[in-house]
Amino acid sequence: MGAEMGKVAWGFTCSIDGFIAGPGHDMSWMSAAESLADGTIERMAGEVAVIISGRDGYDAAQSQRGDRDELTSEPYGGAWSGTEFVLTHRPEELADDPDVTALNCDVVEAVRRAQEIAGDADVQIISADIARQALEHDLIDEMQVFVAPVFLGDGVRIFEVAGGRRVDWELVDIYDDSPRSFGRVYRPKRPSTGA
Repeated sequence: MGAEMGKVAWGFTCSIDGFIAGPGHDMSWMSAAESLADGTIERMAGEVAVIISGRDGYDAAQSQRGDRDELTSEPYGGAWSGTEFVLTHRPEELADDPDVTALNCDVVEAVRRAQEIAGDADVQIISADIARQALEHDLIDEMQVFVAPVFLGDGVRIFEVAGGRRVDWELVDIYDDSPRSFGRVYRPKRPSTGA
């Protein structure tokens, strides 16, 4: 039996109408989110060793650097430190950024590498597209959801698959310390394999 592995979690704050970013990856709407209880962000950040993000989100964060507030300019509002993988087909373009590791590989390989680094700590996916790909390969152990009281009408959807795809979840935890932000933890509901 190998060493205990941390979980692969997909975490986000979304609008009531199901977006994790506005048009052009705008994050200014996050100012409408309810404040979490003291220590919540630091506790959550402390569980994560590796973050996997996408190139579109990375590019948006770079271009909006002067416009984003403390919470949205860095993972966990700067409370996190660890390794950040940015999945991209053009990793050479990120070679000058010492804060990220650019990877040109599929999500299965990215998660495998992330888990090697993370050990018994968690891997956090913060990209809707990468999370969708990870779900296709049954790689997500947990989804952590917070909801901001705002409609965006357009932007980056939590989950989008042409023609639709059903994924069932089961509620496993409620963040009781932050009820106004509707913090919930879900696990993918996997079909029972009874004979």
